[in-house]
Amino acid sequence: MRTKNPSLQAAPRTLISQAQLARPLGRTLYWVSFWGLVALFALVFLFPLYWMVSGGLKSPQQIIQTPPSLTPGTNLHNFVTAWNDANLARLILNTTGYALGALGFQLVFDVAAAYAFSKLRPLFGNVVLFAMLATLMIPTAVIALPEYLTANDLPFLHISLLNTPWAIWLPSVTNAFNIFLLKRFFDSIPGELLAAAEIDGAGPLRTLWSVVLPMSRPILGVVSIFAVVGVWKDFLWPLLVLTDDSAQTVNTGLRQLSVGIPLNVLVAALAIASVPTIVFFLIFQRNIMSGLTAGAMKG
Repeated sequence: MRTKNPSLQAAPRTLISQAQLARPLGRTLYWVSFWGLVALFALVFLFPLYWMVSGGLKSPQQIIQTPPSLTPGTNLHNFVTAWNDANLARLILNTTGYALGALGFQLVFDVAAAYAFSKLRPLFGNVVLFAMLATLMIPTAVIALPEYLTANDLPFLHISLLNTPWAIWLPSVTNAFNIFLLKRFFDSIPGELLAAAEIDGAGPLRTLWSVVLPMSRPILGVVSIFAVVGVWKDFLWPLLVLTDDSAQTVNTGLRQLSVGIPLNVLVAALAIASVPTIVFFLIFQRNIMSGLTAGAMKG
């Protein structure tokens, strides 16, 4: 049997042919364009961070001068003042507790709901899933008042969740987007694996714990990132339900303190408050694309 010569096989089609890349001028233009675009996008995304950090190093006169200066200041004491005057340690600790609690509740309840929609297929499951996804089209400001009234007087129990972590944790569970992501990933898991586990005597919960979850680490990482960042950057809901100073998050606490501290100290406080989410993202950034694309193909 005659085999095909690999050199004669068709090369993958790209915007720039291999013949053009083989030429010195074409290769030079390609790499110049490539690194130019990389530098442009890096500048667009990193410049706001640089502007925030450099603003925290400036004096009150430098930060409000016109035209603004791109060179950073040398007032490192602004960050110390921001940490002490804004009580950032308490605010960051509060927000971390809210974020970790919301993460735990979402990993338990959202995973269970997605697994039920994907593999257990309950009666009217598609109708319920469609209704959940339809809530993504409703603006947050529209449902803020009904949610606040519910949290202030919980139905049947008649207790108030205001100024408690439950006011943040319980609404975070109803995350239709994360449930949809998890269901989409669970749909890509071959049914033969679940059937084999059922033959071995594993029930639905055992199958979820021993078969589905070990294969779902990428999407669980994505959901974890979305859960933590979602709580950390939320402003409207914590502003409504966390009115006690001892229970406030970073965003609401800095908003309340912004009228009593200089602008450069406030910018320094914002820079410090951004560090945890940036570090968290840098650690788990690979999980974002791997988790979002893992369920794109069945196999």
